Amino acid sequence: MDVSGATSDRIREQALALFLDRGYATASLREIADRVGITKASLYYHYPSKQDLLVAVVRPLLTQWHDVVTAAEASPHTPEDVRRVLRRCVDTMLAHRAVANLFLRDTAGILPALAPLIGDIVETNSRLRDWLAGPAPTPVARIRAVAVMELLRAALTAGATLGDVPDALVRRTLLETAELVLTGP
Repeated sequence: MDVSGATSDRIREQALALFLDRGYATASLREIADRVGITKASLYYHYPSKQDLLVAVVRPLLTQWHDVVTAAEASPHTPEDVRRVLRRCVDTMLAHRAVANLFLRDTAGILPALAPLIGDIVETNSRLRDWLAGPAPTPVARIRAVAVMELLRAALTAGATLGDVPDALVRRTLLETAELVLTGP
């Protein structure tokens, strides 16, 4: 990775830490630059605005989530593929829990800044929900798919709500529960 890319990564890491600690609205670009050890002008070279920086912090989660949904839609709706997609969903969410905690801790602060992305997030989640419901879904299958989407959110919030529960246990439990919900009694 080049120096510029490494600096951008450090900026995003420190921004996320500061946004979590102080909230998006109160965290300043000066504080982020100081944490990284660069000037505010250098930070502006990488991210022209605080909103651009927030989007860069959230983008890896959204990109990976979009990739999971696109791959799911390219797959048949077999029990094996459903399990594979659920595994990818949970793994993606567990990998991005810090960003999710930002959503939980500072929803009012970050949602207005992320407004340009909200439509894409809603549309991607709708596509996954529809795929999980299966082809020609019954009303019960649609309800189960909605319930599984809520279960998947638990992977994101697990760090904030479950604290010391190991990721492996969170993963295994969520996958087992999601499969039970989808397949029913």
